Amino acid sequence: MTTRTDAPTRREQILKEAARLFAERGFHGVGVDEIGAAVGISGPGLYRHFPGKDAMLAELLVGISGQLLTGAKQRLKEVDGAVPEVVLDSLLEGHIDFALDDRPLITLHDRELDRLRDSDRKLVRQLQRQYVELWVGVVRALYPDLAEPAARSAVHSVFGLLNSTPHLARPGSLPGRATTAALLHRMARGAFAAAGSD
Repeated sequence: MTTRTDAPTRREQILKEAARLFAERGFHGVGVDEIGAAVGISGPGLYRHFPGKDAMLAELLVGISGQLLTGAKQRLKEVDGAVPEVVLDSLLEGHIDFALDDRPLITLHDRELDRLRDSDRKLVRQLQRQYVELWVGVVRALYPDLAEPAARSAVHSVFGLLNSTPHLARPGSLPGRATTAALLHRMARGAFAAAGSD
């Protein structure tokens, strides 16, 4: 998968800091001035990029759901024709990268999704359903005897495991990133194997 190496835009910097601050102190516990200060501009200067905090929250949560779906589709394209184990491993690697590198967004999703406008919340849910269904297809290709509802439950369970990373420990107290990623990968594969053996 290609990774972007150019510097983040001002808008991306704002979103990253907003996600961090919202995750640390809650959406209502953070002011526009604090977000601006975190990126070196005045609070009112943020309004050149976003109409307000609600727009930042929507872009963060809709954006990450869209990125996960797009990333999964790209990974499936890159491993097209590979054996199902390789395909599942590729999806797992992508989601584990998200779980380890975007921990504030996971916290934000858990705490603040209900603050989105109905239309944005519905879009998040729609993107998430599409993402889940990609996984269900891959899991069923690997475990053909696994019924679709059971495969969907297994996918949601694995997401719960992987997305628990913000709650595992204080930043820096986990083993190294590579060790944590490998552990999460083994645990996720073990969960799918257990579901597929019933």
